[in-house]
Amino acid sequence: MTRAIRAALAVALALIATTAAPASATSPWTPLPYQQAPADNPLKGFMPYAGSYQTFPHSMEWFYLPLRDVMTGPATFDWAPLERQLNTIARRGHHAAFRFYLDYPAKPTGIPQFLLDQGLVTHPYQDHGNNGVSLAPDYADPRLLAALDHFITALGRRYDGDTRIGFIQLGLIGFWGEWHTWPYDGTTRPENWMASEATQAAVLNRFESAFKRTRLLVRYPSALNKDLHLGYHDDSMAFETLPPTPWHFVQRLIDNGVTEKWRSEPIGGELRPEVQPCIFDQPVSCAQYEDYAESVARSHASFLLNQTPFEGPGLTGDEWFRAVAGARSLGYELTVTEAALPTGPARGHAKIGVRIANRGIAPFYYDWDIELTAIDTSGRIAKRWPVPWSITGIQPGATPTELTTQLNLHGLAKGDYQLTLRVANPLPGGNDLRFANTAQDVHSGLLTLGQLTVG
Repeated sequence: MTRAIRAALAVALALIATTAAPASATSPWTPLPYQQAPADNPLKGFMPYAGSYQTFPHSMEWFYLPLRDVMTGPATFDWAPLERQLNTIARRGHHAAFRFYLDYPAKPTGIPQFLLDQGLVTHPYQDHGNNGVSLAPDYADPRLLAALDHFITALGRRYDGDTRIGFIQLGLIGFWGEWHTWPYDGTTRPENWMASEATQAAVLNRFESAFKRTRLLVRYPSALNKDLHLGYHDDSMAFETLPPTPWHFVQRLIDNGVTEKWRSEPIGGELRPEVQPCIFDQPVSCAQYEDYAESVARSHASFLLNQTPFEGPGLTGDEWFRAVAGARSLGYELTVTEAALPTGPARGHAKIGVRIANRGIAPFYYDWDIELTAIDTSGRIAKRWPVPWSITGIQPGATPTELTTQLNLHGLAKGDYQLTLRVANPLPGGNDLRFANTAQDVHSGLLTLGQLTVG
């Protein structure tokens, strides 16, 4: 080997060493201290009916829409009413949760006008304070079933994956879109107005096929939906939730063999209106109620409609703080238990690791983008690295999930940086997911993992 070849080989090996390999090994795992995450973390907690409220922390808003407002013909739609709601809520930095209805007691009918013009049979009733205002449709009419099929398909085609939407409840069937027609159930009253199992299955399957990204919830666990990618909503939380009463929510979960479905599909609902003003009293002053903490723990709910804390007189003093704790207890609480960064100056690449645990009662259900960022000594972001990590489905109480990656340091000047982690909210103006750590900046969304020195 000539001197020239040896020299060239030495240069090549040196170049490889400085560009393809880290200059130092990763350090032992360093613990990151825990601290409660904010109560307004995305896609969890209490939510009000759509409106601007400053009285209680929240990240979502709820609304209903009558189907007739958007469905103008057998296969024609005016999405403007839905767009107005979604845009107004999104401008406040919040996600929307909603459902469409055909029959809402005491409200004008939600049945599309073209179906009424075609002669769809309807049933007037006095129950639930309706006094003949709303109408129960004949769910056996093939024209109605065809309309629902067209609507669900169009809704999914337009809104599946829409970043303004947190969750959609299936609605459409039964009083309030809650999949029951009590007392017109064939037992309490001789008439049975509820949709047949065949019609229910058609609606369930159409929703599942129309939505692949946006998470869906249906009112009751049943044999028809137990194997579908659908979550559930308990609209009588802390009132008709706990076993052993057969129609209570958790008992329905048990009877249908879906007590573990929350691990992959979300649970939501409504804190029963009768207990909203009194469930956080000390002692609880509700005339009838179930233990809130047990109801939440056994249902694994991530979010609940609870209007009382948001409007006057609302909650004050210790009751307000107990309600905040109640909201915080819902859903996920992710914390980075440990982080691993290079022990000394790194050149070319750096191996980074985190371990993430869930101290909540449910996982995070969406796959949001994650990035690492280097913050220089002036507080500016010097470089961002999108990383192929996912926090979706990290289970409560499980061994922390370990995520590692190699960062390309090219383009970073020599010096010290703070390495930070961010789970980015895809909703513009919405809060990023914040970890339960003392090093979490709740405003910027950045969690500081430690110091990265580029040599």
